[in-house]
Amino acid sequence: MVEAVQGAGVVVTGAGGGIGAALARRFAAEGARVVVNDLDADRAKAVAGEIGGIAVPGDASAIVTEARDALGGTVDVYCANAGLASGGSEAAGEQVWARAWDVNVMAHVRAAQALLPAWLERGSGRFVSTVSAAGLLTMIGAAPYSVTKHGAYAFAEWLSLTYRHRGIKVHAICPQGVRTDMLAATGSAGDLVLQPTAIEPEDVADALFKGIEEDRFLILPHPEVAGYYQARATDPDRWLTNMNHIQQKWEEVQ
Repeated sequence: MVEAVQGAGVVVTGAGGGIGAALARRFAAEGARVVVNDLDADRAKAVAGEIGGIAVPGDASAIVTEARDALGGTVDVYCANAGLASGGSEAAGEQVWARAWDVNVMAHVRAAQALLPAWLERGSGRFVSTVSAAGLLTMIGAAPYSVTKHGAYAFAEWLSLTYRHRGIKVHAICPQGVRTDMLAATGSAGDLVLQPTAIEPEDVADALFKGIEEDRFLILPHPEVAGYYQARATDPDRWLTNMNHIQQKWEEVQ
């Protein structure tokens, strides 16, 4: 059992399935009191019923107050997990870009705005951001997703560097392919890049809890991402050339 979460009040957004459901189940198994959020009320209620949690359906951007009340007035851990896998190029419509920005970045910002005053006053709180390896690297065929996941990572990084001395813990989870409905929706790009090394949602939860125990910011369920991230930083032109080769392979199979 991880002592840091025993008895904690935990909120997991986008927890009706996939990574969110796996996180909710793991937190509950570790002795936390869990609010399960999802836009799909039936799915939220199903997971909450399974783990003895509390379902708070609705838009992840606006549920902090209701979730806090459901937990008796205190949120100890907030998992900003809800995300939108928006594909397309620079030509994707304005609404596609706006929705991706709202769900993948601004929902995190709004949650932090609602949570931080109480956390800073008491000197503790834990913010878990489900980002993606795309937030460290990129993803072919998915400009809105890649760009906004970079934004989600940048915001989590900023929270950590700004508030860690005041007791705020921040974790950024950056997996590659995870066997979820979201992966299935990525089509041929996901088949080429993500499916060969895809892991289960429970593996992501395991990685997070190991990171909590080790007090690490960056959580890499696919450890090889660290090498890709280093290569991107130290030789960006070579990295971009290699990624362009993958892009060309994808174009050949479409």
